[in-house]
Amino acid sequence: MFDILMYLFENYIHSEAEIMVDHESLTDELTRAGFHQDEIYKALSWLEKLAALQDTDAYPYLTRVGRRSVRVYVDDEMQLLDVECRGFLLFLEQVNVLDFTTREMVIDRVMELDTKFFSIDDLKWVVLMVLFNVPGKENAYSQMEDLIFDEQEGPLH
Repeated sequence: MFDILMYLFENYIHSEAEIMVDHESLTDELTRAGFHQDEIYKALSWLEKLAALQDTDAYPYLTRVGRRSVRVYVDDEMQLLDVECRGFLLFLEQVNVLDFTTREMVIDRVMELDTKFFSIDDLKWVVLMVLFNVPGKENAYSQMEDLIFDEQEGPLH
């Protein structure tokens, strides 16, 4: 399913191609690209749920959360998001790429992925997808793109 999300993001969203494609045409294209029908439906459902998160007040408790609070991960989250991923999410909050709400949206979307193995590179793409879909987060999306595509190799001094 994650491969389909990546395919869609790179071919439609990230490339700024025409996004107004109906489900049937999109399903046909993804089938021709070699993806299985059940995985296509899971990916499209994942994207629909992502879009729905921005339309609802899904995380009302976050308005009571202070800036110095710490996110406590449940066991299932810790199994999928390793220490490196959780540290990266914290870093993104500290540099104001993510806020409380977008962090929770990212975690929500990660937990809905149909995978047992999840890497920090996968997390970066999920963050990009979430930020792209949240109105008013264009600057954060741009910062995230810079973090992904302008990565320095070796130690930073």
